Amino acid sequence: MKSVSANSDTITVVTRRDFLGGVFSAGALILGVSALSKELMGATTGDGATWQPSVYLGLEPDGRVIIIAHRSEMGTGIRTALPMVVAEELEADWKRVKIEQAIGDAKYGNQDTDGSESIRNFYEPMREAGASARMMLESAAASKWGVPASECRAKNHEVIHVKTDRKLGFGELVSLASSQPVPKKELLKFKAAADYRYVGQNVPIADMDGILDGHAIFGMDARMPGMVYASIERPPVFGGKLKTYDDAEARKVRGVSKTLTIPPFQAPYGFQALGGVAVIADNTWAAMQGRKKLKVDWDLGPNASHDSTAYKKTLQETARQTCKVARNDGDVDAAFKKATKIHEAEYYVPHLAHASMEPPVAVAEFKNGKVVAWAPTQNPQGVQDTVAKAVGISPKDVTCHVTLLGGGFGRKSKPAYVAEAAILSKQLGKPVKVVWTREDDIRFDFYHAVAAMYIKAATDEKGRPTAWLQRSVFPPIGSQEDVTARYGTFELDMGWNDVPYDVPNFRAECGPADTRIRIGWLRSVANVPHAFAVQSFTDELAASAGRDRVEYLLDVLGKPRKIDLRAPKDRKGPDPYMLDIARMRRVIEIAAEQSGWAKKKPGNGRALGIAVHRSFLTYVATVVEVEVDQGKIRIPRVDMAIDTGKVIHPDRVRAQLEGASVFGTSIALLGEITAANGRIQQSNFNNYPVARLNEAPVETHVHIVPSSAPPAGVGEPGVPPMSPAICNAIFAATGKRIRELPIKKQLA
Repeated sequence: MKSVSANSDTITVVTRRDFLGGVFSAGALILGVSALSKELMGATTGDGATWQPSVYLGLEPDGRVIIIAHRSEMGTGIRTALPMVVAEELEADWKRVKIEQAIGDAKYGNQDTDGSESIRNFYEPMREAGASARMMLESAAASKWGVPASECRAKNHEVIHVKTDRKLGFGELVSLASSQPVPKKELLKFKAAADYRYVGQNVPIADMDGILDGHAIFGMDARMPGMVYASIERPPVFGGKLKTYDDAEARKVRGVSKTLTIPPFQAPYGFQALGGVAVIADNTWAAMQGRKKLKVDWDLGPNASHDSTAYKKTLQETARQTCKVARNDGDVDAAFKKATKIHEAEYYVPHLAHASMEPPVAVAEFKNGKVVAWAPTQNPQGVQDTVAKAVGISPKDVTCHVTLLGGGFGRKSKPAYVAEAAILSKQLGKPVKVVWTREDDIRFDFYHAVAAMYIKAATDEKGRPTAWLQRSVFPPIGSQEDVTARYGTFELDMGWNDVPYDVPNFRAECGPADTRIRIGWLRSVANVPHAFAVQSFTDELAASAGRDRVEYLLDVLGKPRKIDLRAPKDRKGPDPYMLDIARMRRVIEIAAEQSGWAKKKPGNGRALGIAVHRSFLTYVATVVEVEVDQGKIRIPRVDMAIDTGKVIHPDRVRAQLEGASVFGTSIALLGEITAANGRIQQSNFNNYPVARLNEAPVETHVHIVPSSAPPAGVGEPGVPPMSPAICNAIFAATGKRIRELPIKKQLA
């Protein structure tokens, strides 16, 4: 590898070996790519060298294009969508593109695949990477032919001289292109949308063949030479500690070699391991069987008396009292004093588990003061930080390889399970694979926060709200890092402070709550309870006024307009993502039209319900059709209209919304985590069920709204409207109003 200076940019040339294998330990299962240069390149390459026009892109002398996937693939198709953007601007032949998974490295920017922000945050950097390389290839061809660069055009892996039809392949130009000046960002020329070959098209996802034939590598498939297996008995109560244990019977299990302890976390807990006793064996089965033979005595700690029923009552009582003001428009109190009609309601959403199909798993080796780990993680840089703190080294000495994820939903951005493997490897002096059971996954999750909500509105003669007061009480995710945190912060911007209604007097409040179990974000985060409460209450107001739900929704939204939700201190220029009421109205109209809303009237236990929500800068309106018969609910059809701005991969948008339909149905009908005597009462799919075939929507129809707006999030926005749309449909069908989740136990 060499570095030189040209045009004030750092230039790096790497060999193929450095490019692909430079950071891997001997014998490791190689799936990722080595650390790449951060700056754009512009040097002449040597024989067999790979030219890296950007940190996300490499071109080889044989013409192959390597695009780095720096985000985690868990079914969203992001390992395909972001490379599509690079290939589009590069004018590469997709058949000659190879996608390599990045290791955790700050040079790639934020790698935490959370918050539905991969396309939103990296669409432009990927465009710039492809366009820069394309223009340098065109300049190289122009130099070789002695013609102006304006006469050269890249097309399908070649550069063509438009006047003579001469052609040069990308591979032929790699060496010369690397010596061209790097185009300044403001001079980059991007393709016209009319010329797109990949963006906006349904390109097959890169991992499809491997997933279908079983060759795709997930976390459980990762191996390291000489590794052993561990199954860990963790404190049954959050914050508990090990007192004593007897492993005599465990060590008698064939395959078990020894037991080790993991120290308890120190507050604040963050992503630390919970602690406990690990059974080490030469296979997973032996480790798990040995664990069953352990005799453990725990100090259960301060949360041993935690009870969900009492906790729920405390949250609800808090929500009925004046709380901390988060948004205040007009004079709510004065408006209520003048009101002749007031409507009140309380809503509740319990703790939820992620329950992804692949439980947490990781393999790690601590050797010579460094750690190499393989994991299905959403956050490889988080793995670096967490593992480093756990074993007392620098984050730069932690290499995290990212496998495919069998689902994530936010759970796998919390890398405590990788830290467990590293801690045990440091003690043993060999690689350790930690495998979680389904019971571990359910009992020791970072649960989605419970929320109790109260809403009150005064209405005029048409049922329109003239004053609106709402309170939300939930344990904040901020308690992960601050043990004194009792109020939510960023969660309030998820469907609470940003209610888009045209109401002159509006106040949103937040109440305090203690954290008694381990919590964290789950797909859509606080949008889940907040959308449930706001959209359910809106339906209640429409019902009270005797008005059509779609017409009422459009009425309370008001006229098309744009709303700047930023605080004055944050307003430093135009916001391309301002809340756009016209876009919200449009998805409502499309969902209603496509569902046949005007034609399908309630009857015989069958009806439609509607809800709309904006989250992760995307607008989604959902109409759900339900059939209710003797306490049993069936969902024949769901229609979801989505405006997510510019769409890169339509098929993946549809897939994410279809998945959100099932995920949201599971939450609404079945999801509930409870605790008694500090212990989580659910343990597997028998008592924490997800929607089966007979419970999931029979059909989900996704209607993508064409939009020229900047790209926004897709993975999460389909979830929040599902619960209220289902409950609103149940009310229309039966007259029974559901204000608490899950629904199932209230319909019996």
